[in-house]
Amino acid sequence: MAKLPTETQYFNSFDGTRLAWHTMGEGRPIVLIHGYFSDANTNWIRYGHAEAVAAKGFQVIMPDLRAHGDSDKPHDPVNYPPDALARDGHALIAHLGLTDYDLGGYSLGARTTARMLATGATPGRVIFSGMGLEGLTNAERRADHFRHILSNLGQHERGSPAWLAEAFLKTTGGDPVALLRVIDTFVSTPRESVAQFSQPTLVVNGVDDDDNGSAAALAALLPNARLVEIPGNHMSCVTKAELGQAMAEFLQP
Repeated sequence: MAKLPTETQYFNSFDGTRLAWHTMGEGRPIVLIHGYFSDANTNWIRYGHAEAVAAKGFQVIMPDLRAHGDSDKPHDPVNYPPDALARDGHALIAHLGLTDYDLGGYSLGARTTARMLATGATPGRVIFSGMGLEGLTNAERRADHFRHILSNLGQHERGSPAWLAEAFLKTTGGDPVALLRVIDTFVSTPRESVAQFSQPTLVVNGVDDDDNGSAAALAALLPNARLVEIPGNHMSCVTKAELGQAMAEFLQP
């Protein structure tokens, strides 16, 4: 559990949806975006990753995506246009007046990071975690998997991947209707666009994680990236201290 204090604030995004963000530490800003079904606390704070980064002299800014955490969870499809999450990210950066900052995310947060880069974000450094190349270039790759989970809650075979995902959803108090809508926001980023992300980039992935495709292929395509593999799969590596350590080592001056 993190020892540094965390502050929570709110703002209204591009369509008026009220979104939460959490901050820890002081210094150069880095925006870290959590994964699907998760939230800033579960992804970044609970297991010490935000604290590891903050200890290197950073202000860690961690939004809760719409339909997640402390942010609004509207059910109206109008609140979930394509690229809504990237637009939320741009809105937060504009709200905070950030011009010199770093940006990263885990899983859906990494895809959101890619979409922000593809639509004009200019961070100094980038972190893709829990993400492979196919997860960026084919955003619908696992969409049906998640639709099945959210549309059949309480019916999954105990111990199955769908059952485990549902169990995780219960721990975060997720809203199944709102989370289904989030899938409608997914947008793929063409391989040619990914190859133009020129910032120094960390690709950090669980050694047993191929949920979003090949992290090695992503690192190889990016012109200025390093690949770090840490213990665990897509779910378990978030609980490992090595995730925060790899991020902190990459970011340190």
